Amino acid sequence: MERTVFVADFADERQWVAGRTWAYPDGGPVNPRDNKLDHLTDDPSYSRSGVFRATRRADGWWDAGLLTTEGSADAFMVRAGDVLHTHYRLPEEIGAWPAIWTWRDGGNEVDVFEYHPDNADLLELTNHVRPARRYVRNQAVAPGAWVEQEVVFGADSVVWSLNGREVFADGRGVGADWRAFLIVNLSVCAGRYHPAPLPGVDEMAFEVGFLEVRRDTAEPPAGG
Repeated sequence: MERTVFVADFADERQWVAGRTWAYPDGGPVNPRDNKLDHLTDDPSYSRSGVFRATRRADGWWDAGLLTTEGSADAFMVRAGDVLHTHYRLPEEIGAWPAIWTWRDGGNEVDVFEYHPDNADLLELTNHVRPARRYVRNQAVAPGAWVEQEVVFGADSVVWSLNGREVFADGRGVGADWRAFLIVNLSVCAGRYHPAPLPGVDEMAFEVGFLEVRRDTAEPPAGG
């Protein structure tokens, strides 16, 4: 039987830690190695409402919102076989780099999605555990658009769906013992791989309306 095991409450400090993660060098708060301008902040106005914001600083960095279940009191992790269901609004500003992804112990990363408004109709879907990637163009994807997405973290195949329709099954999976923390954040491009924010653009935002995880919790049959 499949049931909901996690419903994101971004304001809940037992669920989510703001502004730090070991996915960034030495826990953050900056990540220039990945060509990002973000300077993570634990200011609740940057993430706790479900609106992940980034604002330009005088020193050239951007204060940006990030939440993770890593290090939280509840320490929730997704597992092989789990289904993540989310609804989010994409940012409009060039240089915005929103993502929902997983991380643990220097790896176990699966990107639910990454997005760059300079590729207006394209989402990047990646399994870094057993490498597989697909760039998906879809008419529902656009700057400012709301997108509904589901990802099945299958042991043998990770499957991504957009607005109820499957768009990529990687045939690789994450392995039966896989588990990882959740991360939701808005990064800012530095200009190497995607354009940096335009002059005069000093704020951007990415909104997550809901995020939940379902799990098959059926007990095995006696003797099975």
